[in-house]
Amino acid sequence: MLSFENDYSEGAHEKVLQLLMETNMVQESGYGSDSYTQQAIEKIKERLDCPEAEIKFLVGGTQTNQIVITTLLKNYEGVLAADTGHVSTHEAGAIEAGGHKVLTLPHTLGKIDASQVKDYLETYYADPVYQHMVAPGMVYISQPTEYGTLYSLEELTALSAVCREYEIPLYMDGARLGYGLMSKENDVALVDIAQLCDVFYIGATKIGALCGEALVFTKKNMPKHFLSSIKQHGGLLAKGRLLGVQFLALFSDNLYFDISQNAIDMAELLKTGFKEKGYKTLIDSPTNQQFFIIDNAKLEELSEKVKFSFWEKYDDQHSVVRFATSWATTEEAVAELLEMI
Repeated sequence: MLSFENDYSEGAHEKVLQLLMETNMVQESGYGSDSYTQQAIEKIKERLDCPEAEIKFLVGGTQTNQIVITTLLKNYEGVLAADTGHVSTHEAGAIEAGGHKVLTLPHTLGKIDASQVKDYLETYYADPVYQHMVAPGMVYISQPTEYGTLYSLEELTALSAVCREYEIPLYMDGARLGYGLMSKENDVALVDIAQLCDVFYIGATKIGALCGEALVFTKKNMPKHFLSSIKQHGGLLAKGRLLGVQFLALFSDNLYFDISQNAIDMAELLKTGFKEKGYKTLIDSPTNQQFFIIDNAKLEELSEKVKFSFWEKYDDQHSVVRFATSWATTEEAVAELLEMI
């Protein structure tokens, strides 16, 4: 059976596995203090052109989001996010379980904008009893969004300016960041993200690694005793080298970016094929997540041979479904899917 259900169905890129094997019997210290982790950190700093960056490797996206938000926010603060944001919808209440409310804003193609954030902040502080309400203490965005859309450099700059005006951090979830960076419609570079965001992470679980996210604090703003916070929340690996080695492989010889490009190329091939066969998209996503409107009867037939993600009901006869490509998607798999539709 073909699978376009998500972008983490496969294990890891062969070069990641190769480096894990090559270093397997080398004895190293634990908890991220090993030499491979330090090498990976230096490679990422160079790519960011941000020598002051402070970087920690965590296991997965939900742990990273929960730890960052819980650690940076005061106990009376919440986090502003799109109502479709990952922390708002698909993290099983992980943020709320940490004692912080997700303050949702209406999305436009998965995004929020600077004017919404500024209006929320102005309205909050204009209320005479604002101290009785949850304070907006952070802005959360993801690049790409849950809809596969991208923040432009202009949009990101504007959001950053509002956050700095109100002295709250701008946090970017980069679970699929590589796919966003390699999109032909993207105009935001890693160096821009390092300058404009206070904290963000470079996702690898969905891009060639067995697991792992590289969390980056860009303004010498990593909280004190952050390693202790990671450990308290169950996010610290004793064998931290597992993450360090994987990121060392991904950030050597441009691997992370090259395999991200594959997902974009395959998504474009898939989208073109669907459109040529008369299918309509819900939105014109420029990244690896593609959303099509498909007849329910056709979907039932297709589900016997292909895995995909139901997104939402479109009308009584049609549904919106997501097909996700990844670093490992092949032209042969896309061609086979297009034959079936």
